[in-house]
Formats: sequence, structure tokens, C-alpha cells
Amino acid sequence: MKLKNPIAFTPLPVTIITSVVYAALIISLLVVHHVVPDPPKSIPGVDLDEAWLDLQTLSNGFHPYNSHRNDVVRNWLLRRIESIVHGDGHAGFEVQDPTTSSGPRTRTTNSPGTDPVLIFSDMTSNVSSVASSPSSSLGYSTYFEGTNIMVYIRGSEDDPANWWLSKQEPKHDGGVLINAHYDSVSTGFGATDDGVGVAIILQVLKYFLSPERQPKKGIIALFNNGEEDGLNGARAFSQHPLSHFPKTFLNLEGGGAGGRAVLFRSTDTEVTRAYQMSAHPFGSIIGADAFKRGLVKSDTDYSLFSSLFGMRGLDVAFMEPRARYHTDQDDTKHTSKASLFHMLSTALPTMQGLTAGTQSTAKREGRDSPNEGSDGVWFDLFGSVLAVFQLHTLFALSVTLLVVAPFTLIAIGTFLHRMDRFYIFSGPKSLSGSNNGETISIQGWRGLSRWPIAFVLASAAVTGLAFLIVTINPYIIYSSRYAVWSMMISAWAVIVWLYVGVADTFRPTALERLYTLLWMFLIGWILLVATTIFEKHPKIAGGYLVVFYFACIFLATTVCFLESLSLPRKSHYAAEIYSTVGQPTGELPESAGRPNVQNLAPPDEEGQGSIPDDEDDEADERTSLIRGAGPGKTTFKHYTSPNERAEAAEHEASEHQPRRKVYGLEQPWSHPLPSSLWVLEFLLLAPFPLIIFGQVSLLLTSAMSQTMADGGSPLTVYLAIAVLSILLLAPLGPFIHRYTYHIPTFLFLVFIGTLIYNMVAFPFSANNRLKVFFQQKVDLDTSLNNVSLTGVSKGSFLLDVVHSLPSSAGKDIKCIPSPLRKGLSECSWSGLPPHVVPDTHSHIPPETGYRDWLTYNITRSINTTNSAKFHISSQDTRACKILFHQPIRDFHIKGSGPADKRFPKVSEEGSKELRLWSREWERDWEGAFRWDTEHRERKGRGKTTGGESSGMDGRVVCLWSDANTPGVIPALDEVWRFAPEWVAVSKAGDGLVEGSKAFAV
Repeated sequence: MKLKNPIAFTPLPVTIITSVVYAALIISLLVVHHVVPDPPKSIPGVDLDEAWLDLQTLSNGFHPYNSHRNDVVRNWLLRRIESIVHGDGHAGFEVQDPTTSSGPRTRTTNSPGTDPVLIFSDMTSNVSSVASSPSSSLGYSTYFEGTNIMVYIRGSEDDPANWWLSKQEPKHDGGVLINAHYDSVSTGFGATDDGVGVAIILQVLKYFLSPERQPKKGIIALFNNGEEDGLNGARAFSQHPLSHFPKTFLNLEGGGAGGRAVLFRSTDTEVTRAYQMSAHPFGSIIGADAFKRGLVKSDTDYSLFSSLFGMRGLDVAFMEPRARYHTDQDDTKHTSKASLFHMLSTALPTMQGLTAGTQSTAKREGRDSPNEGSDGVWFDLFGSVLAVFQLHTLFALSVTLLVVAPFTLIAIGTFLHRMDRFYIFSGPKSLSGSNNGETISIQGWRGLSRWPIAFVLASAAVTGLAFLIVTINPYIIYSSRYAVWSMMISAWAVIVWLYVGVADTFRPTALERLYTLLWMFLIGWILLVATTIFEKHPKIAGGYLVVFYFACIFLATTVCFLESLSLPRKSHYAAEIYSTVGQPTGELPESAGRPNVQNLAPPDEEGQGSIPDDEDDEADERTSLIRGAGPGKTTFKHYTSPNERAEAAEHEASEHQPRRKVYGLEQPWSHPLPSSLWVLEFLLLAPFPLIIFGQVSLLLTSAMSQTMADGGSPLTVYLAIAVLSILLLAPLGPFIHRYTYHIPTFLFLVFIGTLIYNMVAFPFSANNRLKVFFQQKVDLDTSLNNVSLTGVSKGSFLLDVVHSLPSSAGKDIKCIPSPLRKGLSECSWSGLPPHVVPDTHSHIPPETGYRDWLTYNITRSINTTNSAKFHISSQDTRACKILFHQPIRDFHIKGSGPADKRFPKVSEEGSKELRLWSREWERDWEGAFRWDTEHRERKGRGKTTGGESSGMDGRVVCLWSDANTPGVIPALDEVWRFAPEWVAVSKAGDGLVEGSKAFAV
């Protein structure tokens, strides 16, 4: 008995092999994405248990910049750093004197210039700058007083002098900065944002403080304060002499509550190679492109270090689950020691690589000048290997493929044509030497349009599903991302299989695989043209996905095209058919009309058609009286056209030939085609695109699935999943017509189930909470207080949360589009009065003391037109701001440092908000601001004449952000207590409570 070919291009092998490969790769990708590597029992030079205890201490309360616990964390951190320095045998350390008013003054236990490690407690640096605002095109201005802590580990090649005591640049090739911020938001404990980063830097210090591990290039460890309120800590660092030392940096951040730490961004190829040394690299250049194109709204200190500081470096951060970001679930209970280890396992090797100086570390020469490092492309493979190469290399590969790939296929096609084996696009073949123009049908056009029609139908269906879900249940992906993925994937696969399967049943063709690959090649080539353009400008590196996808299509298409070399010459095939029949096509014998019984027979052991013996069929009352007549034969009742009789001639010839391995009803000339080469084509075409697109799909899903709570568009998320579903399954196109019904039937049931679930299921859960943004505003003039919650605009979810609060009962609840967060709604009502300022008269209602929270005096300057001086005092806070009804052009704060050209104070259009941050509590703010009349004149609000000045009005606002003590902000306590379990609370602004008074000058 002849054994069956286990990898023949027949339904069972095709279904099993492709399904197993897809399932194995998808499961592997899911495991890598969701399972964090277990930490080892010990790591040389560091202590993971110690780092975990540090993290628990750091995250034991809310500690935003404007909170008393922030001071507690800072003092603990300073003592912790000193203990690490002492614990490693370094008796000499320096602490900047907090009482100094300008410049770094130090006290030391060793001789100047000999200290291997120095600690700087910066209580003097301040900075004035402007930043963009989501609610205004003008941006806002900020004056900030820093409280950063810095540690300098001297490198073996560093300048031995204490260069920071002078204004001169250090005489060396530059060092490495590692940065994390120790403040949290007012509604989050800051475990991953950014407690893990702080704990890891402490361990990095411990590692490099060992004498045998002294770095070649010096290290600056920056623990900055104030990142959450506008990257203020990094700006303050720019005013310290140490900021001139580093040339490269590693920024550690958090945008979720665990999982793997992701390489979000990198300035260039060379510094990325340092990260390549990590045992568990994770990330893709796609994230950097998303930041570059503005698709990611949040930002990190990386932006300042890479642009205004001119440094080169990397941005590593946690990214999921986004629903826990900036909430009370950003704590050690909802993260893990494994996540801590993963970030440490990437940070330590990266620092080793950067400090070794194996890459060029030159700074940018100017703010807008190009980085000396080369633009790079990078992505991980299964969280184990990081591929890194230059964007220029990708561009060269793209151009090469654009030229070589089509010319290769053209060359193969030309060769096949000359060899008379070019069966695609072939019509009837004329018989050589025939005087009557007889032809034999090749059926080379059959199946040409099958794939594009199936592709369009299936793609239109999943696109329609995206719009359907957005209309009916737009937030279901928030908690059920894989239900959405299953729906999209199953719908696309079932529709494609159904169309090509039915078409293959009625019009089978041996050219199905080749035609599908050629269509994929054409579409891929067009996409590659666009990708190559974007690689050149604006240097989008995420196109590597298209480049490698097209390369795989090209290889598979080439192999499939070369299969045609095994086919007989068309002239030989036609002659064989004619010689077998023995008559011209216009005079076929009666038996020529017989159907192709070979192809109608069940498959033999090779899965090909077999020839039954029907010559001895007995006649009955239905048998035609004409010899050989039957269905489809040339009788008066069953007349056949010349073309049909030509095809019948081929079938007649096939009956006279030895058994040939033709599958089903496919063209008889296809019997020599290799039956197993499809496996090579599949392995060339499918696995690698599935890996790289699968990883990106999981990353984007994790990053985007819960961004609707921040104002992200649901449609964008669902359309992205629809497109990625198509790209992931497209490699099955050349083979899916061979599938048995089992997998498509299962997928159809999956589609029905997930479609129903996605339309009716509740989108949020206790593990995937809907984020709402809290803020309370108090008018200190009128004693009116207003509580607001900002959240998703579609559905009644936000109102359901408001109605769950006792204080909202019977109140007039007003809901409007959020003025600060585009795409969200804001609902407000008169809420519970806050107690953020200690009440000296407990028997008096808190509203009575509102006016004392904030006092100010704003007067017009006598000698200057359109300017004013201000004096602001407030209780139990160190953050205030002034809101202007028209833009200011300049401002000055008493005690501020000299202007820094890297940080303009106001934008070109001016600023309508001035934020003030003090390191001291209850500080008296003194300063001045200047405005002009240009804005009012442009808006048509009034006209001025020469020498005439205009007035200014607005509001003076102070902020309170400390929610560690219950009862201080009862309205916030109420939301935490009474809101449904599927709701999380985050801050809506820098202050949880804002108290304001109006002014006019």
C-alpha cells in the first residue's frame, strides 16, 4: 500500500500545518507579552529584595510635589542614598548646603577632587519656561523651584577636578545620566510612576559604587521632583552645573502598573545598541513613531533631555494596564517584583553599555541641529533578542526590493514564456501545424480576480464591524480586548474562506496560489513605495513592518513562480491532447463530450483525482439511443460549443493517459506541479510577518485599548485592530482555499459568540476600571464650590457615577464638553466643602473662612505701560497660578535666576496662564507681568490710540493637592467610597482643589 504524502497540498495537511503554525506563534507571542520573566535568586552587585522594600516605602502614600509627604519622601531618599554610599565603603560624600542662595556650595570630608561619589541636594535651582497646553494654543508659563537630588559617580576617565564649582565646561568626553522622578500624582501612589525607576537607580548606584565596577564614564543619577506637573524637575536640572556633564541618558518612567518595561523611544542607533545588551529587551520603534507624530498625548523627561539638553538616550517605561495609571491602583499590590526585575534587567546592562563609551556620545551642537547619532530601527523578537540597525540600511533595503523584486519576477516570467511554460494569463493554445486553427483550452485566466474580491469583501466586513461596535458598545475593548480581536479575525477568515472555497468548488484552478501571491506582491509593492518615501522624509522607521512583509511575499512568490518550470510546454501539452483524441477540435468524436470522470472521482492516496472504470455501465431506460451520449455530450438535446468541445478533448485525452496526479477538477496540465513545495512557500510567507506584526498588535492594543478614558477616539482603536487583523491573516490567502470546513466552522461560531458579547457586555470591570477625573473649584469671593468629574462622553457612564454620590442627590448637574480634555465630558454640581486649610474655628462653617485661604495685591506699575506688580499669599500650599483674560508678554518672579535662552518664558503669541511652584510652604509670591493690546485689537474687542494703555483682568488661583488625610477633601473621599467598583479616580488638574479670586487692574 502506497503511503500518503503528509505534506501534500491537500485539505487535511494544509489545514493542520497552517493552523498549528499560527496557533503556536500566537500563543508564544501572548505568553511573552503577558508573562514577565521570573527574577533570579540573586543578581551580582544588586539586591532585588532591598529594591522592593524601597518601592514599598516610596509608594506608601500620595506624594505629589504640592504635598507634605513629598518632603517626607525626599528626606527619606536623601538618607537612603547616604546609607548606600556609606554601605559600599565610601566615607567621603558631599551634600549641597540647603541654605545657599545661588550656585552649588558643598561641604566634604575628603580633599577636593578626590571624591569617588558626590551627593547634591539642590535647593536653589529655579527656572522660568513656557509649555504647551491642551486647552489653549498659547500654552502656559511656569516658574518652578526645584528640589532635585543628584549623585555623581566619578568615572575613571573623568576630569579629576571639581569642575562644577566653576562656570567652565568639564574637560572630558561626557558622562551618562540616569533619571527618574520621585513625585507622584495626587491620586496615585506612584509605584510604577515612578517609584520603580527610583528604586532601580538606587540599585544602579549600589552596583557602580563597587570599586571593581567603577564606570569608564561618570554617572549622574538624577532624582527629580515635579515631573507630573509639567516636566518641571528636568527643567530645574538644566540650571545646575551638573547638567553640562552628561552626553547620553537613560530615562526610567511608568505609564501603567506593571508588566514588562518597554523601550518606548531612542534618539539613535548607537545608544540603542547599549539597550541591546539586555537579557529581556522589549519594544519597537513603532512607539517612537507614535510619539513623533503626536499620537501619544502624554510625555516624559526624555523629550527635554533629547531636545533642549541636546543629549542622546533612551526612554524605558511601563505601559499597561493604562486603567491603573495615575490611580490608587498604582501601588505595590498591583505590580510585582518580576516587573521591578524586568526594568532592572534592562537598565543595568544599558548603563554598562553607555558608560563603557562604545558608542559616540557627542551632543547636538544646537537646539535644532541633527543628532550625531544615526536614525535607527529596532524591535524585539519574543522578548529575547533586539534587532537594531540604521534607518539608512532600511531605506537601502527598501529601494533594493522596489527594484530587484519586480525585475526578478519579470525575468522569471520572461524565461517561462520563452520556455513555453507561462500558464498564467494564458488563453487557448493553437495546435502547431494545424491548418484549421484548432486550439486547446489552457484555462490560464481562471482564478485571476478571486483573491482581490475576497480580500475586499472580508476587509469591508471587518471595517463595518469596527463602525458597528463604535455605534453600539464603543468601550467594550476597555476590558475585553481579545473578544474584539477574536471577532475581527474570525470574521475575516470565514468570509475569505467562504468566497474562495465556493469559487474553487465551481471553477477550480491550479493557479490559485500563484495568483494570490501575485496580488499580494502588487499590493505590497505599492505599500513599499509609500513606506520608502516616508523613510526618507519624515524618517518614519516603523515602515520596517512593510519592508519585511514585502520581502517575505517576494520570496514566497518567487518560489511559487518557479514551480511553473515543472509544467510541460504548452505546445507539447496541446499536441499530446490532440494526438490522443486524434481529430481536430471541430470534429471531435462523440465520446469527447464525456465529462472528466478522472477529476470527478474521489481523491486517491495522494489526494489527487482517480479514474473510475465506467466503461461497462449497464444501459437502462434513461440511456441515450445514441452511442456514448450522456450528460454534456453532443446530442440534439445536449449541444456543446466548440470551446466546450475543446475542453472535452482535454478530458478525453486524460482518460487515455496513465493516471495523473491532478487535484479535483483542476487543469489537467497541472499534474507535474510539486505537491509539497507549498510548505516552503508558507514558511517563507507567514511566520515572520506574524511575529513582527503580532508583537506590534499586542503592544498597540495594550497602549490604546484604554485610552478612551483619556479622550482617545474609539474608532481609531477598532480600525487599527481591523487593519492589523487583515495583515496578520493575509499570509493564509494563498492556502485557505484548501482548508477543510472544520476550522472555518469553528471560527464562524467564535464570530457569532464574540459579536453578541461585544455588543451587549458591560465594558468595565473591577480589574479594568473606567477612569474619571476629579477636581473641585472654590470661588473664594462668593464661597461657591463646584465639584466636577470628567469622563467618557458616550453613554450614561459618567452620569451613573455622579448619581451614585450622595452629595449629587437633588442637585442641578451640568454636563458640558470638557474644556481641558478633548473628547470627554465634564459634569459638575455643588459639592461638599473642602477642608484643605486648617480651620482655627471648628464651630464655624468652612465657607466662612474661604476668603482667608488666599490674599493678593495686584497694582499697575507707575513707570511702565501695560504692566503690573503682584503679591500673593496663601495657606498650606506651595502652588498658585494667575489666569489672564488676555495674553501676557513677559513676567518676572522675585528671586528667579537669569533667563535661559533654551526656555522662553512665553510663547510667540503670549501666555494666558502663569503657574507658580515654590519649594517653601505658604510662600509670599512677588513679581510682575507685562501685556499689550495686540490680542484685543485682533479680536475686535476694542481699539487703542497712541499712548493709550489697556487694563488686565483675570483670576488668582491657589492649589491644594494633598489627599493623604481623610476628611481634607470630603468630595474626593465620597467618590472613592461610593463610586461603583468599575470606576477609578484620577486628577483632572495640578490641584485637586483650586481656590480663586478675581482681579482687575
